[in-house]
Amino acid sequence: MSGAKYLFTFVYALVAVIGLVTLGLAHDYLQFFGFALLVFGSISAFMTTKRHFDEAGKH
Repeated sequence: MSGAKYLFTFVYALVAVIGLVTLGLAHDYLQFFGFALLVFGSISAFMTTKRHFDEAGKH
């Protein structure tokens, strides 16, 4: 995996953790924001990893 993919996976994981903390500490409408960050970060990190393995499988 290239350095850029590692960086983006780390950033997406960090966004997911920030979303999880926001979800835990927030009240009312900010809980939705925390949940949205958690989902976005998780899906993006998994898709970056999936894209890497899909590209590696073509060779």
